[in-house]
Amino acid sequence: MTKKGFVKRYFITGLLIWVPLVITVWVLNLLVTTMDQTLLLLPLELRTENWLGVHIPGMGVALTVLIVFATGVLAANIIGQRLVGFWEGVLARIPVVNSIYSGVKQVSDTLFSPGGQAFRKAVLVQWPREGMWTIAFLTGTPGGDVVNHLKDDYLSIYVPTTPNPTGGYFVMVPRADVIELDMTVDEALKYIVSMGVAAPNGSGRKNNVAAATRPQQKAVNE
Repeated sequence: MTKKGFVKRYFITGLLIWVPLVITVWVLNLLVTTMDQTLLLLPLELRTENWLGVHIPGMGVALTVLIVFATGVLAANIIGQRLVGFWEGVLARIPVVNSIYSGVKQVSDTLFSPGGQAFRKAVLVQWPREGMWTIAFLTGTPGGDVVNHLKDDYLSIYVPTTPNPTGGYFVMVPRADVIELDMTVDEALKYIVSMGVAAPNGSGRKNNVAAATRPQQKAVNE
């Protein structure tokens, strides 16, 4: 190996060590800094800058956790439920705010409630055209007036983008064209974020390529 090859090899090795570390620290710093903004909820005399003389990073995180936990405790009893119901009733009477709040609440209830069914399964679908395959997530079945215009049995799926899965497409596809994957949602997300580099372990898994060549062999069961 030439000297240039050695330099390139060692440089790439260093990148493989530093890039994940730097990005992890950057994300954590961003989260802590953002959550520290909740310190604005505290009176000036209770902020650490005033009674300790220095700002303590992470206090916003602790405060956020405390506020969320306390809100959950209060909302779990009868009085809290009535207050929440009253508050939601007020928001429901405000134009525009009602549309935004109700939509966000429906999504959050689906994602975070213990019985939520969002992203229930990882599936394989042909996207963006026939013959090309990608991983998607089953989110449910079509509802409302949409059902009256779909002749066959359809499923609602979310097709995430790579490497940022928070953006994507909501589509409804025939159940027969959806293949259920033998992998967890977490494994599928990691696979998507890594752009196919961090493939799930093959132990006890089905051969995805073979399954893709037999689209009618296994359809997702509700």
